[in-house]
Amino acid sequence: MTPETQIVTSEKFINAPAAQVYRAFTNATMLREWLCDVATVSPKPGGRMYLWWNGDFYSSGEYVVLEPDHSVTFQWLGRGESIPTLVTIILVEKDGGTLVTLTHTLPAGETLQKIAQGYQYEWTVSLENLASVLETGLDRRVFDRPMLGVNPGAFSAEQAKQLGIPVTTGLRLDYVGEGMGAHAAGLQRDDVLVSLGGVPLSDYESLVASLHGKKGGDKVEVVFYRGPEKKTVTMELSRRPVQDIPFDIPELARRVRARYDESLGALAKTFQGVTEEEASFRPAPDEWSAKEVLGHLVLGEQFFPNYYLSLFQGQELWSDGWEGNSNELTRAAVAAYPTVPELLEELRRLSNLMVAFIDAWPAEYLARKGSYFRTAWRLLEGHAHTHAHLAQIQDAITASRK
Repeated sequence: MTPETQIVTSEKFINAPAAQVYRAFTNATMLREWLCDVATVSPKPGGRMYLWWNGDFYSSGEYVVLEPDHSVTFQWLGRGESIPTLVTIILVEKDGGTLVTLTHTLPAGETLQKIAQGYQYEWTVSLENLASVLETGLDRRVFDRPMLGVNPGAFSAEQAKQLGIPVTTGLRLDYVGEGMGAHAAGLQRDDVLVSLGGVPLSDYESLVASLHGKKGGDKVEVVFYRGPEKKTVTMELSRRPVQDIPFDIPELARRVRARYDESLGALAKTFQGVTEEEASFRPAPDEWSAKEVLGHLVLGEQFFPNYYLSLFQGQELWSDGWEGNSNELTRAAVAAYPTVPELLEELRRLSNLMVAFIDAWPAEYLARKGSYFRTAWRLLEGHAHTHAHLAQIQDAITASRK
């Protein structure tokens, strides 16, 4: 180190082969699994490296030196920083695992000392998470993050008018799960959250940012509107349960099949005795009919195989943000499958496709614990999305009979 530089160093032994650790720094999907929220990279000297985190921090740079399974050096320029800096990772295989040594070289000076201290903390925490992902599959950023027990939905000026809410920026609740922090605090469907823990809410990304640094059991102030009335409550954040993930592909397929059967059975029961006319009724111009909710579920099941394939192939679909559900596409789904039996049958066929896809995975996929765990966890949690919409379907049917 010269007087003109200061070096941040972090070291971690990881029980994984050097090839897997190397890939974690050079593959966009794996970078998402332990370091950032969105990544796009071209792992070659001079190739781009762009990383982005919820909360709008990002780093842009390029790879400088790549020695497969031995070392990676890349240029780093974080948001608000004026000078590119250099990060080098050295990998040494020993004792059946890999010793990872990371150095981040920054310019010297008092103004950058605080930034260097921040990087010291963040790289240390991130390497701990990398070890967790490669050794167990668990992304600690997700599973240490507390839960609210809600599903946010679209929120437009038209919806604000219908609900009598005097603001047009916020997070409308589509579903509030029983037994979770939001339910215990008295929050309800169609409440519009405007801040959590002092952080203004406008979309899903702002919600994630509001939970940064918080843990299950922490208490936060929630400000929301219920109709025209502005309310404030204190909510205790729920701890996130860790799903028991079978690292056995046939067993995963069996469990996913059982979850699908339960969800499809609940949907079929909800539509018993419902006429096509009732299922087509919209409670309001910009609200879905019960049939359109089914169309939404069909679109989700059509999307998931391609998304999981992108994880499987290590080329995860990246995103510039989520603009909400498309009413046009939802109505197109209902036009393509115009009756309730046809929509339910398409959901059944898509569930068969998903289970068959799982059965086709090679055993080698198990070695990529981060991707496998994330895929399996989302598949096993997928039924919650269907159950979150059951109340919406029932409300639309009830409205059609008034």
